[in-house]
Amino acid sequence: MTDLIAMGEAARKAARILNRLGVSEKNRGLAAAADALISGEAFLMAENAKDMEAGRKKGMSQGLLDRLLLTHERIEGMADGLRQIIALEDPVGEVISMKKRPNGLLIGKKRVPFGVIGIIYESRPNVTADAFGLCFKTGNAVILKGGSDAIHSNMAIASVIRTALKETGVPEDAIQLIGDTSRETAAAMMKMNGYIDVLIPRGGAGLIRTVVENSTVPVIETGTGNCHVYVDESADLDMALNIIINAKTQRVGVCNACESIVLHKSVVEPFTAKLAEALKEKHVEMRGDEDVRRYSSDILPAAEEDWGTEYLDYIVSIRTVADIDEAIEHINQYNTGHSEAIVTKDYANAQKFLDEIDAAAVYVNASTRFTDGGEFGFGAEIGISTQKLHARGPMGLAELTTTKYIIYGDGQIR
Repeated sequence: MTDLIAMGEAARKAARILNRLGVSEKNRGLAAAADALISGEAFLMAENAKDMEAGRKKGMSQGLLDRLLLTHERIEGMADGLRQIIALEDPVGEVISMKKRPNGLLIGKKRVPFGVIGIIYESRPNVTADAFGLCFKTGNAVILKGGSDAIHSNMAIASVIRTALKETGVPEDAIQLIGDTSRETAAAMMKMNGYIDVLIPRGGAGLIRTVVENSTVPVIETGTGNCHVYVDESADLDMALNIIINAKTQRVGVCNACESIVLHKSVVEPFTAKLAEALKEKHVEMRGDEDVRRYSSDILPAAEEDWGTEYLDYIVSIRTVADIDEAIEHINQYNTGHSEAIVTKDYANAQKFLDEIDAAAVYVNASTRFTDGGEFGFGAEIGISTQKLHARGPMGLAELTTTKYIIYGDGQIR
């Protein structure tokens, strides 16, 4: 088993040095890492090819293979993500408040790094670069544990970044990746109190549940995405179709993809056939209730479990509701607190949906695919938090800091 204690000690040592780095020093490290990803493209793609071949042999779904794949454009995207972080304001050291007490004490609160962040994630190798960038900019060392599906890709990305940091004079242990992908090592990582300050799981429902239930290190939960698009009775149906096709098919293997469509009963007749035809053209399997199945023979019967399933595949469920209240009740019952959308011309219904839907991101007349750190202007993101403590929604730089009080006095005693 990997010597996690040695890795933890190295990370804490690196974190102390990172805490002292200025913005320009951190940005130089990020720039060097971005350049190294580009210059190392051939190496990264060769290592990724090993993971892709293994994935095909295991029978991975097309959606999961898509999440795993590295292309020229995606490597450029990882590098661009690091460069975007360079351009973002460093939150470390920001004084959030400063108040003077009657006794003359000045009491303020400022942002500081967590120290060491642990991340357990599954098959998206770009997470390796994104996580490093955000943690590094905020002065945090990071210990990463990816899944076996992407081990060659993850190791290659981490190796390229570590070499770039070392050449820049920054501790290479600012990023460490655990090579052992066993469950035993993951379980041990969840118990690394004193070495890891916060643990962030990124992946499917099973991984996240396991970490939340077993970790003794504080956890920030990045949830699964059973995301809905509700087509209201006043919706522009052409707009609704465009939004659904984008939300469902632009990338099926991501957490902000639409997994369930909810239709007001008045739009079922004029909309279902056109919707089914468009989804069929995109090779999406549809599972619906009796109302929608009357208007398309391509829609299969839905089972109860379909309403709560994050497919991460070319499958979608379709449900009919009597009114917006039933739509909200259905979505709140089955959603995962990620991203939900309404398509409507009715201002009151839009506001009601925004107010009553319990999710990290709620949209009016837009695709759920926008729930993303880059789209929100944060640069790369560490994940989409679906919990309500500390952070919720796309987690950018500010969400990777904590705070401490700073107090100025001139001799006061209590």
